[in-house]
Amino acid sequence: MKKAIVLLSGGIDSCTTLAIANSEGFECYAISFDYGQRHKIELESAKKVAKNIGVREHLIISFDLRKIGGSALTSDIDVPKKESEGIPVTYVPARNTIFLSFAIAWAEILQCPNIFIGANVVDYSGYPDCRPEYLEAFEKMANLATKISVESNFKFKIQAPLIYLTKSQIIKKGLELGLDYSLTWSCYDPKGHPDNPIPCLKCPSCLFRLKGFEEVGIKDPLIK
Repeated sequence: MKKAIVLLSGGIDSCTTLAIANSEGFECYAISFDYGQRHKIELESAKKVAKNIGVREHLIISFDLRKIGGSALTSDIDVPKKESEGIPVTYVPARNTIFLSFAIAWAEILQCPNIFIGANVVDYSGYPDCRPEYLEAFEKMANLATKISVESNFKFKIQAPLIYLTKSQIIKKGLELGLDYSLTWSCYDPKGHPDNPIPCLKCPSCLFRLKGFEEVGIKDPLIK
């Protein structure tokens, strides 16, 4: 069976990407990251979705980007409560580059050429490491910098099936594939008790999510 590594945060985009890879017949290996993010609850969602879909293995890598900071997700900066112009403070410096580097390392060991990421340039927050030209550049770098590519005809391919889809189109695709969105998490600034968090409904990630479900014409299953 052909293999795929899927970056899995626990949010709508990454979980839908996992569902797509699974539906295309890939044996899926999910990789998630505990990097000191304030919304660490997303990792519980990633675990639930990985189990629900039935991945071959789910790897969670831990490291602390709070030591670097510079983002509302990894330092004491307020999470914005509306969409912002330009690159927002929720951008985490070099996050996708770090994530993809771990994914490529694991992929080299597994001899897995396919790396799936839920990057999107339509309904997103302006992150520079979600652009197609960035993903193309990383793919080229991966094929220059790994032993398996240098010593053989093995080539990595970075796949971003959601890259040009709106949030509503992404949700529709996931629903078609039977993805249970009640297992996912999007909020950057969760409220309530840590054991029973609720989304703030005001941060950019919540707003994109709410807009997507509204356009599909169904209620977000996280909203009670």
